Amino acid sequence: MKTDRTLASLETGDFAQVQTLHVSGAVRRRLQDIGLTENTPVQCVQKSISGDPAAYLIRGAVIALRKQDAEKIAIIPQKKPLS
Repeated sequence: MKTDRTLASLETGDFAQVQTLHVSGAVRRRLQDIGLTENTPVQCVQKSISGDPAAYLIRGAVIALRKQDAEKIAIIPQKKPLS
């Protein structure tokens, strides 16, 4: 399934499932270290006024990501949390 949506496009309260990471090297490793891997459920819990950074609930932890990093994470939007 193809998608044009990225993690940065989520609004506060929206749910999604990570589809793929479009980064390599140290940034990819950092994202994987915080739990962002394929099929991981995520929720946008808060955005700053400017929209950068945003806070996401990832595997039980709230993590702030810069917009430039979140734009490299392809997602599949979800209507409700994944179990």
